[in-house]
Amino acid sequence: MAPISKECDYLVIGGGSGGLASARRASGLYGAKAIAVESNRLGGTCVNVGCVPKKVTWNAAAISETLKEAKAYGFSVEETAPFDWTTFKKKRDAYVRRLNGIYEKNLINDKVEYLHGRARLLNAHEARVTLDSGATETIRAKKVLVATGGHPTIPTDIPGAELGITSDGFFELERQPKKVAIVGAGYIAVEMAGMFHHLGTETHLFIRHDKFLRTFDPMVQDAIVAEYERQGMHIHKNSSQSKLERDPSRPGWMKLHYQDAATDAGVLDVDCLLWAIGRSPEVEDLDLPAAGVTQDGKGQVVVDDYQNTNVDGVYALGDVCGRVELTPVAIAAGRRLADRLFGGPDHAHARLDYTNIPSVVFAHPTVGSIGLTEPAAREKYGDEKIKVYKTSFTAMYYAMMEADEKGPTSYKLICVGDEEKVVGLHILGSGSDEIMQGFGVAVKMGATKKDFDSCVSIHPTSAEELVTLK
Repeated sequence: MAPISKECDYLVIGGGSGGLASARRASGLYGAKAIAVESNRLGGTCVNVGCVPKKVTWNAAAISETLKEAKAYGFSVEETAPFDWTTFKKKRDAYVRRLNGIYEKNLINDKVEYLHGRARLLNAHEARVTLDSGATETIRAKKVLVATGGHPTIPTDIPGAELGITSDGFFELERQPKKVAIVGAGYIAVEMAGMFHHLGTETHLFIRHDKFLRTFDPMVQDAIVAEYERQGMHIHKNSSQSKLERDPSRPGWMKLHYQDAATDAGVLDVDCLLWAIGRSPEVEDLDLPAAGVTQDGKGQVVVDDYQNTNVDGVYALGDVCGRVELTPVAIAAGRRLADRLFGGPDHAHARLDYTNIPSVVFAHPTVGSIGLTEPAAREKYGDEKIKVYKTSFTAMYYAMMEADEKGPTSYKLICVGDEEKVVGLHILGSGSDEIMQGFGVAVKMGATKKDFDSCVSIHPTSAEELVTLK
């Protein structure tokens, strides 16, 4: 057994948003001696290959949409060159590097020791960290937090699957693909498809069923599928892939062999294939069994409502647990955990409430959701207790455009009981990302339909429809 080289109150394995939030809270607010370990760039998935660079790219795609729509408002916009992917990527990368630096400065400010290396558990209170230099540190900690996040999954049963990229690889692309195949039906696939398409890449989206975003309300599924088809994306429904191979006659190109609703033996030539079929926990070399930590069938760490694992003194949060895989959720859970572990009696029962967490899909248009879908609400409460208010309309932004150029806006409010408490809110259309944050507060507070109705509308806006639903 290697000698102990460092001791601390709190060892945080994983330098993503959740782990760092917890380490900084423990050290900066409560004075605990905290050590954070990260083997990649600080900030985790969100900062480096997730929310942040995704939103920057979505902004670029939205600008492209606006340029095309400007003609309807009387502008004459001539693009003298195609979208400059290479220059855009350089600027986006520089922005992310600045954020990496800010994260490191924040650790210094909150007196969190930072080790850049790969951690492996020896037992419930000790870990060996292999540093970049190859040297090792053996750390003994009173409490250990596993916040290692996850990574995209690549299929193992499709020959040539390794020729494709994942969402991580999307942000490494040095040049813009001419023709892309995206395989997946979750929000990552839908977001990537929208960005590729509006930046000028011919986009093919392969889904296993006839709808995507299948965990979202049916209204959202139906409207976004229809809108993506209207915009000109190629949706391959009820599809499966059998092989991906290089095209020997075209360097950089591949042939995707597939089946879908239209063909039993399709072949698509692409210069990029992106797998967006799910994510797996980043635990492969962490050796959780050495600490006795229980994992589920997917390898995710099993925790209770307080982020406790089955081992005393070992905790886990964020994507490694697979419960509401969103950055703000991990941050909130990390701070609540630090409060409970180091904040004294006043915080003895601190934990994150995982109900009514708002989320957004940066599709084109954006989607916002909080609470139960209509099918889930009916299953939980019974049809007789549910009342649904919904509307679909054309936002005023499209007033100057031709009928076939107008995007959809749809809102749904799901209420339960005589008081009509709002248990679900689902919106899609321009600005839904910003709208959802404010209305999320109302739903979290337990708002009723009457509360919505009592708010005077702001006119003219799309959001006013939410307080005037009949």
